[in-house]
Amino acid sequence: MIKILIVDDSAFMRKLLSDLFSAESDFLVVGTARNGKEAVEKVKQFKPDVITMDVEMPIMSGLQALEIIMKEIPTPVVMLSSLTSAGANATLSALELGAVDFVAKTAGVISNIAGIGTEIVTKSRAAIKANVSQLSKVKVTVPSMTNLSFQSFKQSTNEPILAIGTSTGGPRALQEIVTRLPGNLPCGVVIVQHMPPGFTRSLAERLNSLSSLTVKEAEHNDIIREGLVLIAPGDHHMSIEREGNKKVVKLNQNPPIGGHRPAVDPMMESVAKVYGESAVGVILTGMGHDGAKGIQAIKQKGGYTIAEDQSTAVVFGMPKSAIELGVVDKVAPLSTIAAEIVKAIVK
Repeated sequence: MIKILIVDDSAFMRKLLSDLFSAESDFLVVGTARNGKEAVEKVKQFKPDVITMDVEMPIMSGLQALEIIMKEIPTPVVMLSSLTSAGANATLSALELGAVDFVAKTAGVISNIAGIGTEIVTKSRAAIKANVSQLSKVKVTVPSMTNLSFQSFKQSTNEPILAIGTSTGGPRALQEIVTRLPGNLPCGVVIVQHMPPGFTRSLAERLNSLSSLTVKEAEHNDIIREGLVLIAPGDHHMSIEREGNKKVVKLNQNPPIGGHRPAVDPMMESVAKVYGESAVGVILTGMGHDGAKGIQAIKQKGGYTIAEDQSTAVVFGMPKSAIELGVVDKVAPLSTIAAEIVKAIVK
């Protein structure tokens, strides 16, 4: 049985969530808490396998409780966040502090559960498989490669591109990598992170504030250029197309692929088609197998492929799927992936 602790300041939400999990044969609700202070006490008392945590609560917020829990009694946590700009920023802070995943709540208490009950259960069930040892807060440092000059990169008639795909645990992994890439990186960067609308913009803004590169949420017809990182917006697939001598971003709302929109595969497949052997594909932490076919397409066109090592992946699903296809050139821990990217682009 999966022991779960439910933390929410609303008695009604605690009841709804308790009923939701009690209806699942593999879950046991061991307790509920009204605020972060109670949550910390009950985590120590009940030692749950997973926690659902509201962000905004009196006495002690979900973020404050999360920080204490991850330091003292590391436990997988799934945050429940509001679909607002402030909620998105708080969620990103929670992911930095060590939350495994989050579920975005829609307006209205009843619709919260009616619309997202399956997602809450699925993500809570998956969270217990997370690599808790990797959930400590990422320390953001000054980018470590800024001493590389543009002249140090090999000049090539084939313009390179970096394509990154990730899901659960991705925001922390992206922060670790993007902040380590040099500002004079001689290629464009495209990223698909599984996230709903609004959250991808907050992620881009946060990474932009920390990085030597320019990071923004992608828009339709954005031009790929050196030093620009484009993150696919939530609820939109992203692909790259050639228009004359330019490469541009195209967004669409075609059906989700494997339950994901944006999905990694179509982005990477388009990169393989347009850039061929000049593409560098990276697959990071995440549940499922999205990105494996995309990495395979890049490899088949002669590009270079990297996957995150199991030792640092919060969830090893996506990297594992790519590795098992036999199409990954380099398996590396998160701390060295930025250096591997630079080496691959310099080749």
